[in-house]
Amino acid sequence: MIQVRDLVMQLSSGRRLLTILDGIALDVEAGEVCAITGPSGSGKSTLLGLLAGLDRPTAGSIVVAGAELTRLDQDGLARFRRETLGYVFQSFHLIPTLTAAENVAVPLEIAGVPDALARARELLDEVGLAGRTQHYPAELSGGEQQRAAVARAVALRPKLLLADEPTGNLDSATGAQIIELLVALNRERGSTLVFVTHDEALARHAGRSVRLRDGRVLNGQL
Repeated sequence: MIQVRDLVMQLSSGRRLLTILDGIALDVEAGEVCAITGPSGSGKSTLLGLLAGLDRPTAGSIVVAGAELTRLDQDGLARFRRETLGYVFQSFHLIPTLTAAENVAVPLEIAGVPDALARARELLDEVGLAGRTQHYPAELSGGEQQRAAVARAVALRPKLLLADEPTGNLDSATGAQIIELLVALNRERGSTLVFVTHDEALARHAGRSVRLRDGRVLNGQL
């Protein structure tokens, strides 16, 4: 599903050139659950953003589901994200003026799925929010908002689901529930899940962990 080779990401900071990722190599098989761990500043979120095609690396190659992301133009990257990828953010990114069901329906409507709102309600039921479909984000708890965000991310049954610190704004018990939900959905749908976390306890829900430090994979893939 994912093949990363010699990945380098550098950013300018005044007169300095900062190396965020330094020669990363990573393979993730289809259907796998992989956690990316490491301390703050190790490059975890940067790596995930590159896997999503949200940024371009300084050097190296990224192949996801057969697509070489560094060779795609902006239209190609947009098509890749629409057809292949689901993404869960730490800060939920729900539209505040839409209900939970309307938020989940957005990608379905863009894709032209019939009865998008009815399908959105079914998805919310799957993630345990059957009674909250007409509530706005401000009326939902943090855990409920993240469940809605997960439902939106999986609405189009993506082959790859990426989650960037999906529990970062939640207490430990709620965070564990969200990770368990992501893993369960991955198993049910046969998709691939890669999630970033700084919490080693949450990382143990994955089949495998890859630890980063200072922009490099530490002691290989763990």
